[in-house]
Amino acid sequence: MTALILASASRVRAGLLEQAGVPFRARPADVDEAATKSAMAGSDPMTIAAALAELKARTVAHAHPDALVLGADQVLVCEGVAFDKPRDMDEARSHLRRLRGRTHHLCTAAAAVGEGTVLWRHQEQPALAMRSFDDRFIDAYLAGVGEDALLSVGAYQLEGRGAQLFERVDGDFFSILGLPLLPLLAFLRRRNVIEA
Repeated sequence: MTALILASASRVRAGLLEQAGVPFRARPADVDEAATKSAMAGSDPMTIAAALAELKARTVAHAHPDALVLGADQVLVCEGVAFDKPRDMDEARSHLRRLRGRTHHLCTAAAAVGEGTVLWRHQEQPALAMRSFDDRFIDAYLAGVGEDALLSVGAYQLEGRGAQLFERVDGDFFSILGLPLLPLLAFLRRRNVIEA
């Protein structure tokens, strides 16, 4: 079977693969995401997410030409504004204030590179409606999750305490977590990376 490499430092993405029983190694891609986003300013958020997913996969694949390399990325968009991961707790607080009471979209993209080419691409755009809450709730939430709020775009992890922020979620749960797992598993079975 072909070796799979996850071109990501994401604990959540790695956890999804581990829990699904997919053998892989993690090799985070050394790419300048900010420069790529800056160069693509004005592009559709899904186009940016797809470009970053492919860039990560291609970067790691260059050093591992015999492996199948998986890259993934997400861009959060709310009312035309794209959000990055918060840099600190103050920015996490600001993000939550801007997202509360509104619906945002997670432009989620994944790409697999092998044999010098992109062999698979997948994109999804789940919609998440954040409920209205006051600043006191935000402070209590951030105190409860601590620095983990800085690990994801939107300052939440839906699989944990972040679920309390929402009133409705429309879309694939795994894609919200950062990896379209079911389509990926179908692709890996076709490539004989996992048992069919």
